Amino acid sequence: MKVLCTTETSLNRPEARRWRERMKLLEPQGDVVVVLPCSMRKPYSASKSHRIFTQATKGMQEAILTSPFGVCPREMEQTYPIQSYDVSTVGDWSREEIKLTGECLQEYVGDHEVIAHVAHGYLTVCQEYLPDATFTCKDGRTISPESMANLRIALKGYNRMKTHTRQLHMLRSVARYQFNTTAADQLIPDDYRLRGRFDRRLMQGDEQIAVLHHDYGLYSLNIKGGVILNNIGVNWVEIDFEMKTNTLFAPGVVDAYPEIIPKDEVVIIRKGEVVGVGKAVMSGKEMKNGEKGVAVRVRHRLN
Repeated sequence: MKVLCTTETSLNRPEARRWRERMKLLEPQGDVVVVLPCSMRKPYSASKSHRIFTQATKGMQEAILTSPFGVCPREMEQTYPIQSYDVSTVGDWSREEIKLTGECLQEYVGDHEVIAHVAHGYLTVCQEYLPDATFTCKDGRTISPESMANLRIALKGYNRMKTHTRQLHMLRSVARYQFNTTAADQLIPDDYRLRGRFDRRLMQGDEQIAVLHHDYGLYSLNIKGGVILNNIGVNWVEIDFEMKTNTLFAPGVVDAYPEIIPKDEVVIIRKGEVVGVGKAVMSGKEMKNGEKGVAVRVRHRLN
């Protein structure tokens, strides 16, 4: 589903505000953060400019600057809603855009060294909020031979991350974003395995924890993932009856995690034990107080 962000009011869209807030949970890896401009094409890595950038930046921590979402670490580029928003990239930024984007970028980068490979409005953001960064685009054209040569020179001396390290970081970053807690790292054990080419099945041994979906870059849980989520203590829905169908109605909900929003992945518990997992139709507060309507579409349940 496309997220239209064609006016400045898009800064206050719930999806954009939630994204910027949850970026505070994510941490850059490696020795340096390379800041890059966004592109019209999504995911960014499919665009001509980013294919050129990644020839130099592969193995480095990349952070893509974009309004109204602020910052998108490279490992998050296929996650909803950042993989499906439409926005102008002409480079003209309002003061509010500069402020919100700059603050988000500054908080994400933290104390890391920064190489800013940006121009136009993106450059203004970095100059104001990351004044100590190394700036590599001198001619206003980020993909020009001169600018790319500057980027390659600036990256010399920094270590590049291994593929497994980057993949583990991606999987845990998505989990942190989706479940709004750093404790979501527990969903991806150190000895995880991925199976499948498009929708990736997250495994530990022979047990499936979740599926990472290709189309929208978020997890859907299996029962094992639900057990882990219940141990973390988020997105739970409590019932007091034996569930025999794949639809949980609001009157059957005893209590629910108050921060649940529609379309969240949730774990259903009874007497403290996991009995199912599914997708929320209502918010947590609506589930608890509602007298009618579907609360959760159940994907897996224990008989």
